[in-house]
Amino acid sequence: MRLTDYFLPTLKEDPAEAQIVSHRLMLRAGMVRQSAAGIYSWLPLGLRVLRKIEAIVREEQNLAGAVEVLMPTLQPADIWRESGRYEDYGKEMLRITDRADRDLLYGPTNEELITQIFRDNVRSYKQLPCNLYHIQWKFRDEIRPRFGVMRGREFLMKDAYSFDIDEASARVAYQKMFVAYLRTFARLGLRALPMAADTGPIGGDLSHEFIILADTGESEVFCHADLLERPAPEADYSADLDAVIAPFTSLYARTDEKHEPEIFEAEVPADKQVTARGIEVGHIFYFGQKYSEPMQCRVTGADGKEVAVYGGSYGIGVSRLVGGIIEACHDENGIVWPWAVAPFQIGLINLKPGDAQTDELSERLYKTLTHKGLDVLYDNRDERAGAKFSDMDLIGLPWQAVIGPRGAVAGEIEVKNRKNGDKQTLDFEAACALLAEPPSD
Repeated sequence: MRLTDYFLPTLKEDPAEAQIVSHRLMLRAGMVRQSAAGIYSWLPLGLRVLRKIEAIVREEQNLAGAVEVLMPTLQPADIWRESGRYEDYGKEMLRITDRADRDLLYGPTNEELITQIFRDNVRSYKQLPCNLYHIQWKFRDEIRPRFGVMRGREFLMKDAYSFDIDEASARVAYQKMFVAYLRTFARLGLRALPMAADTGPIGGDLSHEFIILADTGESEVFCHADLLERPAPEADYSADLDAVIAPFTSLYARTDEKHEPEIFEAEVPADKQVTARGIEVGHIFYFGQKYSEPMQCRVTGADGKEVAVYGGSYGIGVSRLVGGIIEACHDENGIVWPWAVAPFQIGLINLKPGDAQTDELSERLYKTLTHKGLDVLYDNRDERAGAKFSDMDLIGLPWQAVIGPRGAVAGEIEVKNRKNGDKQTLDFEAACALLAEPPSD
């Protein structure tokens, strides 16, 4: 994409309303603009990141055996009354009445609606297990929306819902999502720590939050340092999942809501104790028959008797992850995107548009990299070099390729690793080879 053809309204100064790093940088980098309190328009750069995160989330859900559907943003209030949860969200739930005086709501979550869909279409245990997910916009009318997309009112979420014939099967479904989440966050370039958590209004007796460590995190977290070194497991969902997740659940890891200082001190050696701030990027719940019992969601078992199904729900904040990644991946000059979610992998800077040799080498590199399937943002603007460098550092693409008149004469390209600042001057072929791979740390 040539920058002269793109929409990238960057800002030089920090917006006054932005309180945390991700909010400041998303506004300055032209990723989002606020439409109303806690509601954002996603501009081209931000949307590219959002879509890349969404694609990785989708791939890992599919790999874990979940099946994608798409539910509406508006839901009938009657199914929430049926579950007994209509009043639980209080003023956070946006309630609407249509022209026929039917009560609707803008969905904050989808346990009721997916239970209705399952109830109306599944009759036998032979159709189980079943895990359905979608990626859809949600709305919760936060009393104090703040921190940009980290705590907005409208947000994009992946939410999955499992249905099983008994508790043992339902806990296997929970474990599959546990593994899928570890793999998802690792692919996004994050180390997310699973921590025992409260179930809140979702309900149930088993819940884990997935937390990335960041100084601006909303929660205080306490964990064993060895968790920070655990690699994501392989995607073998036929394996003994108890053994697969035991390395992550056997060590102390809790948010402040569940923290027990005496146990922390007793179980974790002093040199392994980690106390930090964290950002929740995913949350999984096992809730048994909480929704199936009141909503009469039953299937016929192998013995011919009807049984209320056992369920769980599993959420990932897709739009929240954009802010979370920035909180974990930035420096004093701007964002430092992980390769997998970068809006473009390479920022190509032409230092002197209009110079024949500089233009020729820049165009050649741009076309070569693009034909290799790489995402390249080509800064071909007639703008000062300093402004171009500043903008590229701000938007944080993994590689920068710089071509000026002197280098063009020699057929050389300066390549900069955005993360560590290392620079190399390379010939054309060497530059193409280097730029085609993720940069090293």
